[in-house]
Amino acid sequence: MFLDTSGLLCLHHRAEPLHKTAVELFDAAGEKLVHSYILAEFIALANARGLPRQEALAFAADIQDSFEVTVIYVDEILHRTALALLQARLDKTWSLCDAVSFILMERFGVVESLTTDHHFEQAGFRCLLTS
Repeated sequence: MFLDTSGLLCLHHRAEPLHKTAVELFDAAGEKLVHSYILAEFIALANARGLPRQEALAFAADIQDSFEVTVIYVDEILHRTALALLQARLDKTWSLCDAVSFILMERFGVVESLTTDHHFEQAGFRCLLTS
């Protein structure tokens, strides 16, 4: 299962409507994958939502250090590959973070994402968090 920013927010913040579902899906999943841009985006989203900074940082550190989660650190080649994907798909409003996610999901053979973001469905993946 891929961990997207919106999924991490649902997992972290108890007031999110899909919090319980996110926790259940996270706990039931075997392999979990995330990348460093997602962790950066999660911190920015938590800040924008006014969530306690220390708690959000601790959550991101816990995800990063978890033996259950594989964290891929985005390097120059992956970054450039994601930019090329965005250039090839100008019809989509995907973010750079989304593009990195899609590339890694394909590389690792992951088809499900803990996300509410419909862009994953546009890219041919399954969103696990739908309201």
